[in-house]
Amino acid sequence: MGDKAKIFTLSEVSEHNQAHDCWLVINGKVYNVTKFLEDHPGGDDVLLSSTGKDATDDFEDVGHSESAREMMEQYYVGEIDQTTIPKKVKYTPPKQPHYNQDKTSEFIIKILQFLVPLAILGLAVGIRIYTKSG
Repeated sequence: MGDKAKIFTLSEVSEHNQAHDCWLVINGKVYNVTKFLEDHPGGDDVLLSSTGKDATDDFEDVGHSESAREMMEQYYVGEIDQTTIPKKVKYTPPKQPHYNQDKTSEFIIKILQFLVPLAILGLAVGIRIYTKSG
């Protein structure tokens, strides 16, 4: 394995989403599973539905055997560029047009208008209790 692994972006891998040309991304590795589609015990549509994304979760949820994992080695074509995979944890909503920024500050002001009196009230009550007990 002296050769440096070829690095693919997710969009490159996503182009291979047909039954005659099917690539998957699992655990950061890229597999060309085209030849395996008809042999896959879970059916080919499962594999096809996992194209164009990080299929690690799909793969792990099913719980594949060691022999299945070893078999995958022969379909290995390279590594995925991790920076091209959208992170699962962080959901970024679509970019909002600029005018919404005013809405955000209005929202913050509303919250402050609500919280500040509460804080002052809490403080006043706290002070009263504190001075009583002294």
